[in-house]
Amino acid sequence: MKYEITFKPDGTTILVDKGTNLLEAALAAGVHVNATCGGQGVCGKCQVIVEAGKVDSEKSEKTTQEKYEEGWRQACNTFVLSDCTVQIPVESRGLKHLVARQLDMGTEERKIADLGTRPLAEGWQQDPLAIKLPVKLTPPTLKDNAGDLTRLSMGLKKQYQVEDFSAELRCLETMPGILRKSEWSVTATLMAGPEPGAVPPAQDQSPRFKLVRLEPGDTSSQHLAVALDIGTTTVCVELVDLRSGEVIAEAAEYNRQAQRGEDVITRIVHAQKPGGGEELQSLVMSSINQVIDEVMEKSGSSKKSISCMVAAGNTTMTHLLLGMETRYIREAPYVPVTNFMPLVWASDVGIDVPDCVQLCSYPAVASYVGGDIVSGILGSGVFQKEELTLYMDIGTNGEIVLGNREWLACAACSMGPAFEGGGIKHGMRADVGAIEGFHINPITLEPMVITVGRKMPLGICGSGLISVLAELLSGCVIDRNGKFEHNVSSDRIRSGQFGHEYVIAWAEDSGTGDDIVINEVDIENLIRAKGALFAGCQTLLESLNLSFDDLDRVIIAGAFGRYINLEKGKQIGLFPDIPAEKFYFLGNGSLLGSRLVCLSKGMFSDVERIAKMMTNVELSDNQSFMDKYVGALFLPHTDSRFFPRVSEALEANYQMIQSERKAQ
Repeated sequence: MKYEITFKPDGTTILVDKGTNLLEAALAAGVHVNATCGGQGVCGKCQVIVEAGKVDSEKSEKTTQEKYEEGWRQACNTFVLSDCTVQIPVESRGLKHLVARQLDMGTEERKIADLGTRPLAEGWQQDPLAIKLPVKLTPPTLKDNAGDLTRLSMGLKKQYQVEDFSAELRCLETMPGILRKSEWSVTATLMAGPEPGAVPPAQDQSPRFKLVRLEPGDTSSQHLAVALDIGTTTVCVELVDLRSGEVIAEAAEYNRQAQRGEDVITRIVHAQKPGGGEELQSLVMSSINQVIDEVMEKSGSSKKSISCMVAAGNTTMTHLLLGMETRYIREAPYVPVTNFMPLVWASDVGIDVPDCVQLCSYPAVASYVGGDIVSGILGSGVFQKEELTLYMDIGTNGEIVLGNREWLACAACSMGPAFEGGGIKHGMRADVGAIEGFHINPITLEPMVITVGRKMPLGICGSGLISVLAELLSGCVIDRNGKFEHNVSSDRIRSGQFGHEYVIAWAEDSGTGDDIVINEVDIENLIRAKGALFAGCQTLLESLNLSFDDLDRVIIAGAFGRYINLEKGKQIGLFPDIPAEKFYFLGNGSLLGSRLVCLSKGMFSDVERIAKMMTNVELSDNQSFMDKYVGALFLPHTDSRFFPRVSEALEANYQMIQSERKAQ
């Protein structure tokens, strides 16, 4: 059910779901309310007056009984139960009169349409990559002395119509003892996968089953899969119940390879040192093992329940994961060892799971377009749609796919880890305590901060960084080059170790005990990152004689928080200045595709088809890309023609704020 919230004195309205937090509603509406504790309810600065309507809110320690009876509420602890009219008092704005300074971008929704976390590909059905089949066999006799494997095969054929599978040697080694100790009542785990050595595996038949585990008794209720996204900056995992199809636990951890370099190039260089490749493989394995341990603990499950694993990562991450040579990925003509990865025993590469669990890795397209982007295209269903779609995966590597069901073109550019929190003084991934929603009062420079989990701020995640940069720009706190304006007077702007900086949260309002700031070096890193992605999109489109206006859809994938804001992304030049209804937010597309393959072995043929139909446009030595990159190192862009509405709105906003500042 939707309710209309009207914020006074400016009359801004927004439709929200029942139970929406008033502070969140204000942020979504572009209405400033002072708030520095991230929405935890301890700073007491987000006081509002509910003039009409029904809300759910307990009296806070910061509100007197008299004010509470008059309708005063703490916005972060107040939840909408009907249409409401809410007055934002002077105390919560810090102004004698309202500054209506939100950029007028028309009636567009400020939040990108969320595609959710379900697989969007069509035609798939739940038919897991691994199956567990309990079977009761007839013991051998002198008259019926068929071999153990033949006896198992006959039992599976009779009870489940399974006729075609092979057996791994390690299963045959333990089979006699297991069958006899269990009195011929066992559970067979069969794994579907590409045939070893196929380049790529044949697409005209379903993946053949292999017997990978034999257990005594009936263990079919213990049937889990691990879906992995091996990112340059972050390793993410989902624990999937293969019976129900549900994700029962998830976790994320920084990729410890970052200790040897923040991007793939520095890691490739490190891998050439004696023992460097082995060290990088060990580091990523320690991150993988940690997140697996976390999801097992969260779910109360045993690793013995894991039946299979699927991993997606960029080409370098996958090579390092499997212990393959990476040197020639970065040297012209930029070739990987292989595009189609072999099935391996997960324990053989260092993953701490039972030695009967196989790891299936997504295929790569080129040196810098890897399995993570193939996985995202599979999960999002782009390869099945008629609409011309631009798919943007925003991470340490900006990976871009353009096309539809008829054709796919792709490119990759190095963005650096800025939007994943790397290279930013107080950057972090979208975890509890990360600032994900931000607004600034352009006169007082007081912030409005919302964090993941409504805890005291610990740092800033990707969506928060987009909002912070856009708000500093639109609030005339920084100029188009990302430098702080010197004529703005506030104790929140100060000189720091890395140039001028803005204090988002004072030490007493943070969860770290230190001031949380964004400085000019942080801003420079963000501008470079967004510039690389925008230039990559431009180059890919122009190589096919297309422009942003030709697009039917733009899908944005990446490990952002919930508050990724389309308007603010446009303001900084990260997203193209095209109609809002064309944009969709997918979340972690790489993880989505990994989960889909765990749940549906029939998608193997689509994975291979996607990888084969993608045409790569190499940007590493592309002069057109470099020219466009230089042009994008400005907020939003040096050429206002690419951002006509944003540029016009920023200029009008600048004039209004300067006038307001003079009037104060």
